[in-house]
Amino acid sequence: MKGLQPAIAFDRVTRRFGESGTAAVDAVTLAVPERQFLAVVGPSGSGKTTLLRMVNRLTPPDEGTVRVDGEDVMALDPIGLRRRIGYVFQGVGLFPHMTVAENIAITPRLMGARRDAISPRVDELLDLVRLDRHTYRGRYPRELSGGQRQRVGIARALAAQPRIVLMDEPFGALDPLTREALATDYRALHDDLGLTTIMITHDMQDALLLTDRVVVMRSGKLIADGAPQALMGNDQPDYVRALMETPRRNAERLNRLIAGGDPA
Repeated sequence: MKGLQPAIAFDRVTRRFGESGTAAVDAVTLAVPERQFLAVVGPSGSGKTTLLRMVNRLTPPDEGTVRVDGEDVMALDPIGLRRRIGYVFQGVGLFPHMTVAENIAITPRLMGARRDAISPRVDELLDLVRLDRHTYRGRYPRELSGGQRQRVGIARALAAQPRIVLMDEPFGALDPLTREALATDYRALHDDLGLTTIMITHDMQDALLLTDRVVVMRSGKLIADGAPQALMGNDQPDYVRALMETPRRNAERLNRLIAGGDPA
């Protein structure tokens, strides 16, 4: 029955680095259902990005199994696997010598899409990410703002009509207004397109307000897992409780400021 099988599953996955064999990801088991928006949070060096990169074989596990749609990723062709998974990261990585349209079209072209189908697909994706097709099609990345480049990066990630999207700090370098608008627009795209999304973020506000579920990593281990509201409870480990208190404290300070008081 559709929906019973996770879109992504980690089964006691471990990845070690360096001569010491330190585990960047340490025996993590995690299942991500279809259409879920999952945030992975934790301090720098906690293993978040390593975990994400194992989904599309950019980093192979040393132990355990990563499955996409029930298939062991290590048994799949890595190029074919990556082309069916969208990947959005901070800094975007657009090709500077290609126009916006050419950057978005590259994946469909590599997948053998008909030439006459690619241009309409580019226009459709520009519409999806709220970039005027007539204005932006022929521009180069250097002619775009940071938010516009990030929108093009999202359009490129969606070009092959993936069911899974991986995001690594996708909004981290943006100004607050652009960040809020783009995050809200992506959540709408996630819902409208029926995507499964894993997002790595340091921003607890993004994690709590955008996603269906939050997992917390520390020292390579998964130490908390639940809906945003559930993780705000007092029955969490000390580190998780401190992490969740940050946006709550900021909201309380802001409310005091709005009321005309001292936010401190």
